[in-house]
Amino acid sequence: MSKHCLKSWILATRPWSFPASAMPILVTLAYLFWLGKDVDWSIGIWTLLNIVFFHASGNVWSDYFDYKKGVDNEHSVGATSLTSGEFAPSEIKKLAYILLVISTLSGIALVVCTGIPTLFFGVVGVILTLLYPWMKYNALGDVDIFLTYSLLPILGTTYVATGTLGTEALWLAIPIGLITVGILHSNNARDIEHDKRAGIRTFAMIVGKKAAAYIYCAEVVLPFLWIAGGIIFGLFPSLSLLVLPALKLVLDNVKKVMRFPVEGEKMLWGIDESTAKIQLIFSLLLTVSLIVDKLFL
Repeated sequence: MSKHCLKSWILATRPWSFPASAMPILVTLAYLFWLGKDVDWSIGIWTLLNIVFFHASGNVWSDYFDYKKGVDNEHSVGATSLTSGEFAPSEIKKLAYILLVISTLSGIALVVCTGIPTLFFGVVGVILTLLYPWMKYNALGDVDIFLTYSLLPILGTTYVATGTLGTEALWLAIPIGLITVGILHSNNARDIEHDKRAGIRTFAMIVGKKAAAYIYCAEVVLPFLWIAGGIIFGLFPSLSLLVLPALKLVLDNVKKVMRFPVEGEKMLWGIDESTAKIQLIFSLLLTVSLIVDKLFL
């Protein structure tokens, strides 16, 4: 594994996608803090780093299976660590195992420090990650991603950071989860024709290009409406309107995606990465609003 530089190994994990796993943890910690919970920030940050390693393992694992199944080839758009010939399949498989071992050992240590319920969240996360290729190929990838990068980390973070099993932070599941699912959905919409030739079935393929475009728009616009509604009902502070600047990038994406049914997959090139950027900006702004409101308002 030494013939590749560190940067190449990092890029093979698709680091642009990490906001999908890191941001639910960070926002949950901030939301619990805003609610007045006694938050253990050191454990929370440890959890964040652990899930990023876990996410990296999942990315590499998925790339390996997509390549072996023929879903990804030299004509594919997106992950190119294997399709470009830069890495051998055995190297990517080994990287997936190494990352999985690191995250698993860290997770075990986290269980020792926080309690057995953490083990449940970790085991479910491992199962969902290992099942992801099969679920993706059978139109359930969106469900897997919502569970893995929204419901599970929000509930798990609530437990490890406060020591109690609570559901208070689940109000975050919809806005955070929808944007994350949008990352996958835009990727699958772009690859509809390619995936058909590969013999797999994704949710985007089943609903068709036009419906897929509308669904993506809903996934990135509804989170802002959810926050606005939450402010009205007292679930979020008024300062949470600080997320609104992220709408600029959302609208840029929506314009491109709505042209996809007519103009084809070229309109979706890079949309998955820009959706991850939306997640990063939206979540950071929401985090800042919650912490500032609690400390100063």
